[in-house]
Amino acid sequence: MTVHYQDHGDVAVITLDNPPMNGLGLSTRQGVVNALDQAIANPAVKAVVLTGAGKAFSSGADIKEFGSPKAYQDPHLISVINTFEASPKPVVVALHTVVMGGGLELALGCHYRIVAPGTRVALPEVKLGLIPGAGGTQRLPRAIGVEPALNIIVSGEPVQSDLLAQIPGQKLFDQVAASAESLLDEALALARAVVHKHADGSPLPRVRDLPCKHPQGDAYFQFARNMVKGMAKHLPAPAKCVDAVEAATRKPFDDGMAYERELFVNLMMTPASMALRHLFVAERAASKIPDVPADTPQRPIAKVAVIGAGTMGGGISMNFLNAGIPVTLLEMKQEALDRGVGVLRGNYEAQVKKGKLKQDKLDQRMALLSTTLSYDDIADADLVIEAVFEDMGVKETVFKKLDEVMKPGAILASNTSTLDVNRIAHFTKRPQDVVGLHFFSPANVMKLLEVVRGHATGKDVMATVMTVAKQIKKVAVVAGVCDGFIGNRMIEQYGRQGGFLLDEGCTPEQVDKAIEKFGFAMGPFRMGDLAGNDIGWAIRKRRYVEKPHMKYSKTADLLCEKGRFGQKVGKGWYDYVPGKRDAIPNAEVVQMLEEHRKALGITPRKIADEEIVQRLVFSLVNEAAHILEEGIANKASDIDVVYIFGYGFPVHRGGPLNYADFVGLFNVAEAMKRFAKNPHDDARFWQPAALIQRLIAEGKTFADLNR
Repeated sequence: MTVHYQDHGDVAVITLDNPPMNGLGLSTRQGVVNALDQAIANPAVKAVVLTGAGKAFSSGADIKEFGSPKAYQDPHLISVINTFEASPKPVVVALHTVVMGGGLELALGCHYRIVAPGTRVALPEVKLGLIPGAGGTQRLPRAIGVEPALNIIVSGEPVQSDLLAQIPGQKLFDQVAASAESLLDEALALARAVVHKHADGSPLPRVRDLPCKHPQGDAYFQFARNMVKGMAKHLPAPAKCVDAVEAATRKPFDDGMAYERELFVNLMMTPASMALRHLFVAERAASKIPDVPADTPQRPIAKVAVIGAGTMGGGISMNFLNAGIPVTLLEMKQEALDRGVGVLRGNYEAQVKKGKLKQDKLDQRMALLSTTLSYDDIADADLVIEAVFEDMGVKETVFKKLDEVMKPGAILASNTSTLDVNRIAHFTKRPQDVVGLHFFSPANVMKLLEVVRGHATGKDVMATVMTVAKQIKKVAVVAGVCDGFIGNRMIEQYGRQGGFLLDEGCTPEQVDKAIEKFGFAMGPFRMGDLAGNDIGWAIRKRRYVEKPHMKYSKTADLLCEKGRFGQKVGKGWYDYVPGKRDAIPNAEVVQMLEEHRKALGITPRKIADEEIVQRLVFSLVNEAAHILEEGIANKASDIDVVYIFGYGFPVHRGGPLNYADFVGLFNVAEAMKRFAKNPHDDARFWQPAALIQRLIAEGKTFADLNR
């Protein structure tokens, strides 16, 4: 049962109980309507209290039914809300902890609302490419005013109930409880008070009957549209939120509801919403490892050590300090340690200046940081993460020392971005304790964390680090061991295509603009300049020895030979002005490319943006298919999560494999076959992966691999 009913004398209490977040799935919707019918049918019951068990009132839609027919089966959520709103007996809803989406819409359909302090309130549908679809755009503006409601609806971000309760004239909360513990008792008292209040037969209050106007009307909504247009150019839902809330101010309630429903249904079918809903499910699925049960015992992580106080080490440390976990930062020289701590503190001070962090929080976080030059001082850490130079010899030295000094049961993690975690593990006598934790730069900002599972990595280690990832607010994706894991292995192919496009006639600016128009945060050449072109150069030098058969453009090597390593030196594929990140095209680079083509005997051709995008994106798709074939990634959706959160792939396209499904795998494979005929490209690479060919033959998609 997902709904419980209990009589408290003359008040019936209906409790949502669908863990973990009391999602409003079909059984819950049926149960709550049946419980209300029971309360109405009982002459001894004079009022009803609706609340939620556990750690939420309700987060809205049940993720277990997400996108399935059950989500829209009667009683639909709108029907449930109408039933509560039409109840002849007063319904008091007792809200606590989390009230989001359909949960808030249900609460708005009740007659009275009491809320526990610190409750998080939101209508997050816009993050799924939708608008609230069960009256949220029509009732919330009536309850708290047009502008606060539109801000909540367009942002999708949670707001503390304490702030909402302070809005002048708000009708969202009739009462704020003294505490979460006293919420039910106070709700019962409120229910009995409203029974007395309406003993004369006066009508029960309904949010739908409240007035909804904005004094500046046309001007305000035009301003809102302009703001939304600038914020969400690829996403249609935010603009539709404005339309729906405007309708609340201009139409009768029932007409506004019909308009909201029309917008909601239309958005459901847009590629952007389908992509965002795919990512919503994919992000949550990424934390589940097929052979690691949810009840796997975990190791306690109370102390963390980080080796290396450079950019990565400092950023990694900040994640743990932000989560309230003490960190010991180790370096070999005091000068490097002081410099690293200075940068770390500077990052926090910059947040204080921008108003994103309070000074007392800065002081608390810095108080959790200790520093040392001795491995002996980190021996009692529960988790140690090395963030040293990306060289196997350096890693060997570090891990042999860790094996010698760290306490039994400590987790030994490497922040390597490409190196063999199995080799690193076998530098120790405890390979079961070794795991890769590949943070992305800047580590204190980027949400992605690749968790690299070695052949010997213990299941308890995997379970522990996945939990730690949540604690430090990272989106963790499990990868197997191979050169580059998931993300960097794929980006190498993307970069190779960028080089071939230059060989054939493109400029860096043309390639970057084409892929940025597609929706990437930045193109391959701006990205190279940001990361440092010398890093890619070092990898290619290794490739030339390890994989002599692999074809590369030499353009990036020529660039590095000129010392054009990127933003850090003020020049790369583009020029940069100190203090700015604007990429300024450089004539010397264009001339270098022209001379290179002449030396190769290539006559440059005009290349359409469509070809640029397809070659870059489909190179990711083909390599991803090989990664799935080899079992490096658990699911196709994991790869989409990696590329959305780590590599700036456009969110509204849902990741490379979701996009390939949208284009159609047959069409993707046909494009690959065309590219294989290009004499200046790599014909071997463009043979469609066996997995792609199999999916086409079986009439399936990458999405089918996630089921």
